[in-house]
Amino acid sequence: MIYLASPFSHPDPAVRRRRFKAAARATARLLLAGVDAFSPVVHSAPVAACGLDDMDHTFWMRVDRPYLEWCHMVMVLTLDGWRESRGVHVEIAQARGMNKPICFIAPGDLGVRDVPAGPHLRVVRT
Repeated sequence: MIYLASPFSHPDPAVRRRRFKAAARATARLLLAGVDAFSPVVHSAPVAACGLDDMDHTFWMRVDRPYLEWCHMVMVLTLDGWRESRGVHVEIAQARGMNKPICFIAPGDLGVRDVPAGPHLRVVRT
């Protein structure tokens, strides 16, 4: 079982939606390839939207830790923002503490498109 770590939190809801969709597509690609995968973003974001939106990082790490313990390795999906992601850093540190292998995979390697979280162009019609 692979634990697929990826960034999620961001002040812009559009970035969170983009990160969720990319993590979901990556998880689907792994599953289609016969790789059992657990993505905390994919499995938790829909639940969070049902009344847990205000839960903090500590809450979600407590929820996700048993899955991290169960998985045999951590794969970091290097979406834009992964280096700054507090959650990804904690997951990597916990995995290292459990002596689990960690690998990094680019979204494109799984056929997933990543769009940078920077400013987006908008067409304004006057």
